[in-house]
Amino acid sequence: MSNGQRIGARVLRRKPIDQLTHPGSEMRRTLGVGHLTMISIGATLGTGIFVVLGEAVPLAGPAIVVSFVLAGITALFSALSYAELAGLIPASGSSYSYTYATLGEIVAWVCGWCLVLEYGVSVAAVAVGWGQYVNELLHLVTGLRIPDAFSQPPGDGGIVNIPAVLVVVISMLVLLGGARGSARTNAILVYVKVGALLMFCAVAFTALKAGNLQPLFPLGLAGMSAGAATLFFSYIGFDAASTAGEEAKNPQRDLPRAIIISLVVITALYCAVALAAVGAMPWQTFEGTEAALSRVLTDNVDGAIWPILLSIGAVVATTSVVLTVLYGQTRILYAMSRDGLVPSIFAKLSPRTGVPFANTVVVGLFIAVLAALVPLGSLADATSIGTLFAFALVNVAVIILRRTEPDRPRSFRVPFSPVTPLLGLAFCVYMMFSLGLDTWIAFLAWMALGFVIYFAYSVRKARLEVSRDH
Repeated sequence: MSNGQRIGARVLRRKPIDQLTHPGSEMRRTLGVGHLTMISIGATLGTGIFVVLGEAVPLAGPAIVVSFVLAGITALFSALSYAELAGLIPASGSSYSYTYATLGEIVAWVCGWCLVLEYGVSVAAVAVGWGQYVNELLHLVTGLRIPDAFSQPPGDGGIVNIPAVLVVVISMLVLLGGARGSARTNAILVYVKVGALLMFCAVAFTALKAGNLQPLFPLGLAGMSAGAATLFFSYIGFDAASTAGEEAKNPQRDLPRAIIISLVVITALYCAVALAAVGAMPWQTFEGTEAALSRVLTDNVDGAIWPILLSIGAVVATTSVVLTVLYGQTRILYAMSRDGLVPSIFAKLSPRTGVPFANTVVVGLFIAVLAALVPLGSLADATSIGTLFAFALVNVAVIILRRTEPDRPRSFRVPFSPVTPLLGLAFCVYMMFSLGLDTWIAFLAWMALGFVIYFAYSVRKARLEVSRDH
C-alpha cells in the first residue's frame, strides 16, 4: 500500500458504534430527562433573545419574528436528526461522535473543530451580553455604569471586558463541582429566566403599536434570512443536551424527548418575545443595543420596576447559557481527547467529582480571555456558521446510518426520512450562505488551522486502527 493509500485509509476510517457507546471508562450517569431538558433549554433560551436581538433586528426589521420561525424550522429538521442519533449513539461527543461513525475520521475532526468554534465562541458571545445586562442593571438601580474601559472589548472602545470574564470563571467553578450539582443550579436558573421572559411579554404587549410592525419586510427576504442566520447560534441548546449522552441515566429514551420538548418551548417563547419587542419599539432603534429587551421596557413602558426585573432575569438567563454551553464544550473535547485527536489531558477525569477537571479549567480560562477581548457581533456570526455546518453533517449522518445500520434499534426515528434530513441539510446550507463574507473568511481560516493541526498531530495520535473499519 502506497503512502497516499495509507493516509487515505487513516483519514477515512470510521469508528464502530459499539466503541462509541461503550468507551471502557464511563462518566457518572446521574442525569434524568428533566435534567437533560433543562440543559437543552438552559443552553438555548436567552442567548438569541436577550443578547443578539439588537444585532439581528436591524438586519430584518419586524420580520425578525419570521426570522425566528425560519431559524426554528431549520433547527427542527436538524433536531429530529439529533434525536435519532442521540438515542442510537448516546456518546459525549454529540455530532462529532455521529460523524465519526458515518463519514470517517477527517470529517469527524472537521465537525469537532466546528463544535470547538460553535461552543467556545458562543460562550464568549453570551458572556459579552451578560456584561451588558449587568451594566444596565447597575445603571437602573444606582445610576452608575462600569466604565467602558472595563466593560467593553478593545474593538468597541474598551480595554478589557471584566464582567464577561467574571461570568465565565463563575460558571467554570460551578462545573468543577460535578454534573449533577451543575444540572440543579442550571434548572433553577432556567425557571427564573422563563418567568422573566413571560413577564416581558405581558408588559411589552401593553405598549404594542401596530405601526411598528409595518412594513413587515422592510429589508426584503434577504434581510429576513440574514436575521435568521445571525440568530441561529441561539439554537445550540439541543446539541448541548446530546453531549450529556454518557452522563444520562437512560439516554436512549430521555435524550430524544429532551431535544424535542426543549425546541418546541424555546421557539414558541422566542417568537412571542420578538413580536412583543418589535411591536413596542420601532425596529430602527435597535441598532447597537446589546441589552435590547431592557431598552424596550425602559423607553416604552411606564414603571421603573419592569426594566430592573427584566435585567435581573437577563443576567440569570445568560448565566445559565454560559454554564450549559461551557459544559458542552468540555464534553466535546473529552470525547475527542479519548479518541486521541486532541491531547490526553482533556480526557482525564477527577476521581472525586467524575468531571474532566483540567479540561474544564483550560477551556474556561481560554474562553474568559476571548470574552474579554472580542466584540459581540463578530462572535455571534462565527458561532452561527460553525453551528450550521455541524448540523448539516448530522443530517447527512442520519441518511448514511439508515443505509449502513438499518437493523440497529432506534428509540426515535426521523419521520419521512430521507426527505426530512435532506430538508434539514438544505436549510442549513441556505442559511450559511446568508452570512457575510467576513464570517466566511473567518470560518475558512479556522478550518485551515484545523486541517494543519489534524495532519500535524491528530492523524498520527488517533487511537482507532485502520483495520477495525474494514
